Amino acid sequence: MLTRTIDQNLFDVYSDDIPTFLKKIYAARGINESHLSLSLNHLLKPNFLQLDVALTLLEQVLVNQKRILIVGDFDCDGATASVVAVKSLRMMGAKFVDFLVPNRFEHGYGLSEEIVKLAIQEKQPDLIITVDNGISSFDGVKLAKLSNIQVIITDHHLPSETLPEADAIINPNLRGCEFLSKNLAGVGVCFYLFSAFKTHLVKCDYFTSHKITPPDLRNVLDLVALGTVADVVKLDQNNRILIDQGIKRIQQKKCAPGILALLEIANRPSATLRASDLGFSVAPRLNAAGRLSDISRGIKCLLTEDINDARRYAQELESFNQQRKQEQVRMQDQAQAIVDAQELSSTQKDTSSDRFAISLFDPSWHEGIVGIVAGKLKEDYHCPVAIFAQSGSDLKGSIRSIPSVHIKDLLDLVDRQNPDLILKFGGHAMAAGLSIKPENFTDFKQAFANAIQTHLDNQIPKVELLTDGELEAFELSLDNAQLLVNAGPWGQGFDEPIFYGEFDIVEQKVVGEKHLKCRLKLANNNTVYDAIAFFQAPIKNMKVQIAYKLSINEWRGNTSLQLMIEQIFKL
Repeated sequence: MLTRTIDQNLFDVYSDDIPTFLKKIYAARGINESHLSLSLNHLLKPNFLQLDVALTLLEQVLVNQKRILIVGDFDCDGATASVVAVKSLRMMGAKFVDFLVPNRFEHGYGLSEEIVKLAIQEKQPDLIITVDNGISSFDGVKLAKLSNIQVIITDHHLPSETLPEADAIINPNLRGCEFLSKNLAGVGVCFYLFSAFKTHLVKCDYFTSHKITPPDLRNVLDLVALGTVADVVKLDQNNRILIDQGIKRIQQKKCAPGILALLEIANRPSATLRASDLGFSVAPRLNAAGRLSDISRGIKCLLTEDINDARRYAQELESFNQQRKQEQVRMQDQAQAIVDAQELSSTQKDTSSDRFAISLFDPSWHEGIVGIVAGKLKEDYHCPVAIFAQSGSDLKGSIRSIPSVHIKDLLDLVDRQNPDLILKFGGHAMAAGLSIKPENFTDFKQAFANAIQTHLDNQIPKVELLTDGELEAFELSLDNAQLLVNAGPWGQGFDEPIFYGEFDIVEQKVVGEKHLKCRLKLANNNTVYDAIAFFQAPIKNMKVQIAYKLSINEWRGNTSLQLMIEQIFKL
């Protein structure tokens, strides 16, 4: 285990309003006090490249009541972005706005030629707005333009050297874009576009002349929060503001009925909602539809204003989620068996290229679930993992990476060195998707592992648990647990504190068939604490060192401190 180093200079200049307990945590993350405010007033201004072009085009389309089609992605970020776009445009007076989401099994990812043809056939749009996709949709954009359809791309994925020939592209990661945060999720980019559009329409007296009440776009921040948490983007101050403001609206039930219905089905009370509830309870139920069928049901769940309709959609999504869980277990077991057969393990010491990456394929695997399995193996083996499934005549893969390997850049390199190996790919630092020919799987596996081995200079990354050190007995308190809740949202780039200490196990029992609930006594102290470790078998050693988070257990109206165990080390 490694302990974070506290920046003493930062610690010393924090105001007295910040409790010492939090000062140490903030200073260990290098956070300036000015970056702690989560007020909407501190949101960055929308100074995107091509924004003025997009706003002028949107105004022309809106004033002339042309047909607008939102084309999203088939995950939670894409679904929430689609709803933000549709709701925003409707609140601004658009009469002909609709959405269309690719079916991953029929149309592929993004604004493909197939989805453009379907759009023309079913929707006859004058303008297509992509959300959470489009930056790599060269052929689809070309077909749309040839069909006299204007195109605005909103995306956050990393662009290639060349760009699709859309009418406007809104993406903070465009070269030359001065928007300071490059970490927006797709729904965040979408929110910024329509916030800027509202301001633009106010300035040109559109709402007054059309007798429309200017919309309050804070009303879609619940959706922005959900999509941002679900996409696991870096939580810089800007993203933390968007999440915090959205969570507060959900806590007050000022949110989409669909979110409330999904929280109900997950048995999560909205009043005490945290960012982790969105990530672990709401997002997977939305994603399940996109993984197994069509995420349009999820979009309809979030779009409806009727709670009863929302509950019906939520029940459908829950059914998909149960199917997803079963399929995921099957695939994970099979993937683990393949890894075991290849004699790969996290303790292996050799430096062959096989130790630097895992690439697996089975013809029975479901292409909608490969990303989850890749993520699980990545966590277990601490290396980039590519999982492939059959998709028509090709293999479609999903990659999950580690912090020391920027996977989109690495795929760029593999593609340049092996021009005919990868059919297409896209993504960002920690996740990517790609397609290859079945006969190229073995060659890809080797090229992928070799590129990572070279990138890491033949050094297998060491994975150390990063903690905020040991706590004294008086610091293990419900008050400090509440301080941490209030200091959230926590997430990637603003990691929730993990502490460690030596404890005696006083009691332990298995609950829910696979989780360990126990009572722990801090070494050299008589105080006993409740604790829980998920997916943990009983421990034989009574003296242990544990890494844990401070959490609050709420049961029948009572709250108490509970240690959420991350790892257990035998002494």
